[in-house]
Amino acid sequence: MAKVISINKSEKKGVIKIPQDQGRFIEDFGLEGDAHAGKWHRQVSLLAEESIDKMRKTIPSLKDGDFAENITTEGIVLHELPIGTRLQIGQTIQEVSQIGKECHKGCAIKQKVGSCIMPYEGIFTVVIKGGLVKPGDKIEIISEK
Repeated sequence: MAKVISINKSEKKGVIKIPQDQGRFIEDFGLEGDAHAGKWHRQVSLLAEESIDKMRKTIPSLKDGDFAENITTEGIVLHELPIGTRLQIGQTIQEVSQIGKECHKGCAIKQKVGSCIMPYEGIFTVVIKGGLVKPGDKIEIISEK
């Protein structure tokens, strides 16, 4: 079963995110209080615990949120989901809008951890239906494009 491991947010872009007890996701906006939220195509970022574990072989001290992901997941291969796939995550419905991204120069994450897995294995979604998400919530694919 795919599930949420951590909800993470930060008030500034380009920095490590801090784990939260839960997150309120707002329709067509993103995670309430997060710097990346807004009316654009990268409202929410997701990265799999399995991807972070690859980096932990080199840097064991890595924590959830260190790659600036809003939702850390387990049990789902995120970067293989087609754009347009809809996911039920906790109370929310989110649609995959982008796979990976280009890291900017001077990225605090890359400076701290030496490299960043987000450009290759992270994904971005837009919030179709808002609601609460907390660690332990189930993730289900509800439609694929």
